[in-house]
Amino acid sequence: MRSYAGSGPYCYTHSLTMAVGAERMPSPTVVETLTGSPFGVQLIGGTLPMFDPYGWDPELGLNQAVELLGLSCRHTCGGTPAEALARLREAAARGPVLVGPVDMGLLLYRPGTPDPGFGDHYVVVLAVEGPEDESATVLLHDPQGHPYATTSAAAFVEAWRAEKVAYVDEPFVMRTDFVRERDVTDEEALRASLPGAVAWLAGRDDLPVPAGTLGGAAAVEGLAELVAQGLDPELRGLLSEFVIRVGTRRLSDAADCLAHLDLTAAARVAAGQARILGSLQEPLVTGDDDGLRAGLARLAPGYGTLRRTLAAALD
Repeated sequence: MRSYAGSGPYCYTHSLTMAVGAERMPSPTVVETLTGSPFGVQLIGGTLPMFDPYGWDPELGLNQAVELLGLSCRHTCGGTPAEALARLREAAARGPVLVGPVDMGLLLYRPGTPDPGFGDHYVVVLAVEGPEDESATVLLHDPQGHPYATTSAAAFVEAWRAEKVAYVDEPFVMRTDFVRERDVTDEEALRASLPGAVAWLAGRDDLPVPAGTLGGAAAVEGLAELVAQGLDPELRGLLSEFVIRVGTRRLSDAADCLAHLDLTAAARVAAGQARILGSLQEPLVTGDDDGLRAGLARLAPGYGTLRRTLAAALD
């Protein structure tokens, strides 16, 4: 099994690492695995596929990783745009601020914007400079290839509202003032995360989901049915540009972490799932929908296998 190294859309993981300080954090491989994201698949509302667990979202994942890493932080949201901007300016004066979710399509330094609702995203704000109003400038690190980006405070606030991000209850979410509450090794954090990973794979029923949402094998089978009906071009683009890429990276990273814990059988299953999911990229892009459906049929049972294998290792 050969580990993957390279680019990938790990925005909240890289943003958390930057906000805390890379010298104080594990590798992105470990951090992403601690969020729980590799351990499941969901078809949100029966139409939107995501290779993360049923009921999971990045906010839940970040909270989980922060706790497992022995960290605490100040987590704030809401208020008026002026209040949020003042809060951000004050926090950034003390240190880097993890901001998000934001609407990626409204970050105007990114090519192709404005495109409201393009996707959710996380960034690290370094400073709010200039007048104490929306004519100020926001300086930030965008982990998807834009270090030291700048944008007007007015534009940033519109992105930060995240009105089209489904899992946002209140706008202007940010995390600041990270503190190490206890020392935790990578191995300790990963081992502590394993019961939660099994619970994600089993399908938690304590989290709200949109009507019609499916999880696990049923989600993969539902996606195969969407393929059979003919994928909408927008959905095909989302799958090829983001969903398959991030899902495969997550499974590959989880396999590496499980191997590090000497959970060899579970690591093999996760790596096998990663290999199947990664192999879907070409049929998806070339329009080989028969090949895509065949790959999804191979993928579907693996989530149950991973749950059973991992649960057995914990007994």
